[in-house]
Amino acid sequence: MPATQLIQPPGSNSDLPCRVEGIYMVFVENESLFRLSLFLGVLLIMAVWEMVSPMRELNSTKLLRWLSNLGLVVLNALALRILLPLTAAGAAMIAQENGWGFFHIVDIPFSPWIVGLITVMFLDLAVYWQHVLFHVVPPLWRLHLVHHADPDIDVTTGLRFHTMEILISMGLKIFLVLALGPPPWAVILFEMVLNSTAMFNHSNVRLPESVDRFLRLFLVTPDMHRVHHSTNLTEANTNFGFNLPWWDRLFRSYRAQPDRGHKGMTIGLSHLHEHRVVRLYWMLLLPFITKPGNEPAGQDLK
Repeated sequence: MPATQLIQPPGSNSDLPCRVEGIYMVFVENESLFRLSLFLGVLLIMAVWEMVSPMRELNSTKLLRWLSNLGLVVLNALALRILLPLTAAGAAMIAQENGWGFFHIVDIPFSPWIVGLITVMFLDLAVYWQHVLFHVVPPLWRLHLVHHADPDIDVTTGLRFHTMEILISMGLKIFLVLALGPPPWAVILFEMVLNSTAMFNHSNVRLPESVDRFLRLFLVTPDMHRVHHSTNLTEANTNFGFNLPWWDRLFRSYRAQPDRGHKGMTIGLSHLHEHRVVRLYWMLLLPFITKPGNEPAGQDLK
């Protein structure tokens, strides 16, 4: 069955004007192009914003960091395509075709739009707890430390994850999607939003305090997430959210500001030398060469 038949728009054909349905099908048929365009667009916007209005001065060579961080993105994309060709959206299509998952088994008395909203919030909550687990479980932290080892934090830090962490994360997402049985369009929307907000909240940009305070009501801001990248253990074990800020407040892991301020705080992992953490081959080796007992994050959460 063609994918365009599996990814149905919210509501039946009669529920949507022909023009809206046509736009929807164009999006479905060109999903990869839209994903790539959004990724490059957000990356470019945040990169320019960082140059125009940076929050902090960078400590390391930006060119080398960017080449390594973006090189890891390319490597991760290739690894996903080769080792795990099924995507979360593909899993949602399979669940829809076979009637698998909670939403297909239980008669939900909500409109498709509400089901989509529930899907986005459920997956975002799952990402929050996954993030916590990657700090608490030592073998998972070994992988996740590649993300935290970046000596600076900017838009590319939001893309810097070890290949094994990316594979595990996608596997978990596929499992949850098959168990939930959400509409594929909602999974695609969630992934695009999450990718964009991760680049936004890792960016080295300055926001007026009033704007930051307002945005924190419904979105993780750069100032909020920067606290999580502190070398201070108390601060590093807070603000786990990547998209919605509500989970940190709900589960009492929210911290408003770093003790030393955003310009005075230290970013990264203090026990790792910069020459290792900014080069691609060292980033891939870090989980396997870091000495036991040097895991600075997650220990206070146990």
